[in-house]
Amino acid sequence: MTSRVIPVAPFVLTVFGATGDLARRKLLPALFHRDLAGQLPDEAEIIGVSRRDLDQDEFRQFARQALMDHVPASELQGSEVNRFLDRLRYIAVNAEGGEGWTDLADALAGEGERIRVFYLATAPHLFGPICEQLGAHGLAENARVVIEKPIGKDLASALALNEQIGRYFSEDSVYRIDHYLGKETVQNLMALRFANALLEPLWNNAHIDHVQITVAESLGVEERAGYYDTAGAMRDMLQNHMLQLLCLVAMEPPHSLDDDAVRDEKLKVLRALKPIDDHNVNALTVRGQYRAGASSGGAVPGYLEELGSDRSRTETFVAVKAEVENWRWAGVPFYLRTGKRLASRVSEIVVEFRHVPHSVFDKSAGPIEANRLVIRLQPDEGVKLWLMIKDPGPGGIRLSHVPLDMSFAKAFKVRNPDAYERLLLDVVRGNQTLFMRRDEVEAAWKWVDPILNAWRHLKEPPRPYTAGTWGPSAAIALIERDGRTWLEESE
Repeated sequence: MTSRVIPVAPFVLTVFGATGDLARRKLLPALFHRDLAGQLPDEAEIIGVSRRDLDQDEFRQFARQALMDHVPASELQGSEVNRFLDRLRYIAVNAEGGEGWTDLADALAGEGERIRVFYLATAPHLFGPICEQLGAHGLAENARVVIEKPIGKDLASALALNEQIGRYFSEDSVYRIDHYLGKETVQNLMALRFANALLEPLWNNAHIDHVQITVAESLGVEERAGYYDTAGAMRDMLQNHMLQLLCLVAMEPPHSLDDDAVRDEKLKVLRALKPIDDHNVNALTVRGQYRAGASSGGAVPGYLEELGSDRSRTETFVAVKAEVENWRWAGVPFYLRTGKRLASRVSEIVVEFRHVPHSVFDKSAGPIEANRLVIRLQPDEGVKLWLMIKDPGPGGIRLSHVPLDMSFAKAFKVRNPDAYERLLLDVVRGNQTLFMRRDEVEAAWKWVDPILNAWRHLKEPPRPYTAGTWGPSAAIALIERDGRTWLEESE
């Protein structure tokens, strides 16, 4: 089976932070793969911008090495590599100063009718100054800007940043990217819900017992320790990625897949979240911090050792019991958990249906387990629907809980594209469906801020957990006191 390739209009993509880790690992490989698939027109051009003093050949060599490191060697054998590298230019610009901006303006002056996109793959504190400089040099007009997370560290800073960006770019030109929304499995969540008569009639509190969303990483903070200690798991993962996933699970069917139709429904979910504050934060949240342990078959240090400090209250693990207070979801808990140095790397959504109201089978058939829909984002993207069936063979009925298993790699026999491949070209197409709107970001912070404030008021350190486990024991208690249990990867 082959995927349909839809070319895009001619464009000029300027990447600020072009020599950084995000550009090297994700952006350049993603653009190369789309070029390899024939989606980039001949006129498409990529301009790399950073403070480093490089000439064109040095930047192209940097890009070539990025492809060698992050693209399979079998895809680098033809002339397509040189074709892609020929699209690249480089301009040294000081984002916080005046150097290089005139050179960038001159480079973009003769672009003609091509779509102009600026991608800010930089430290967050540079987002505002870069937009200001783009506006001052006349480059923001009729252009689009892509903003990476984090968008602020709380509601006040998010409001300030959105206001600063909004002085130079209209809201329909701002693309706040969350790469989780570009994953194939996340797209399939909407297909499962809205393209199948089977599921949507059951997608409510009459049939669903609870929902689990897990984003677990086996790695520690490592070279990101400096940034991570100012953010923590709540700001780094839950406020953005995980709340976006919750919105896609819980939102009402939009009237279409138009940009604002989808984002209007997600906003309603965020505004319907039950508040968590000083009064209930202990009952509904758990935060933890990993200690030394074992991971991937070897000993690993604790968070404080990686940070190079003997004291930090930053959480590397969060579990939250959230509730959406509307008619569809009243009484259905959403259990969210994310953390570093957990037992394995896995991101998935589990929708657990209610048990059958009465069993017609005798005890010899075995227990009847609830039906369960598992949507795996990583690794091994796919969907499993767990059902009860009869074991084959004579001698009475014995029941087993087994999955209908669809692995995307096996089902479609094509390379699973990286999320950035879809999202980068959606910017060029002008499709904002998978990007966060300003009011979404601010609504998410309005829910998260009281939790962060309540943690500060408690003045309690995060609960310790051993690296290589599934987090603090209190996270297990959070769900088990409701008579439920976390679904682990092996189940």
